[in-house]
Amino acid sequence: MTEEGYNKMLAEITYLETVKRPEISAQIAEARDKGDLSENAEYDAAKDAQGLLEAKIAQMKQLISNARLINEAQIKTDVVQIMNKVKIKNLQNNAVMTYTLVADSEANLKENKIAVSTPIAQGLMGKKVGDVVDIKVPSGMMKFEIIEITL
Repeated sequence: MTEEGYNKMLAEITYLETVKRPEISAQIAEARDKGDLSENAEYDAAKDAQGLLEAKIAQMKQLISNARLINEAQIKTDVVQIMNKVKIKNLQNNAVMTYTLVADSEANLKENKIAVSTPIAQGLMGKKVGDVVDIKVPSGMMKFEIIEITL
């Protein structure tokens, strides 16, 4: 995990614990004040939301506790590896894409960050600039050329 991803996750845990948890507790208290809990859908919904929130917090804390921070100073660009930004060209339609290979917990397609466990990332790992790789994706085989590897 990158230091940026680690800090982002810590900030989200803090937000969930300090803002969301009290909000849900207030919803539960408000629903409880309305009377009979056995037929109170608002109470049930608030309790369900609390359970989901606590599960999410626990899962994120587990991820943080098992995370290893990647030393970005040791990352090289001679071959594709985690934390590299890779510019590839789809040889079937000549589309050029740039992706950053990140840990699963940091993947975000909107930011062009793909997890190293994805088929495309797996096919690119260990390859060099100029290599042409065939990658099996859900829609079939795709052929990519590696144009550039940067940090």
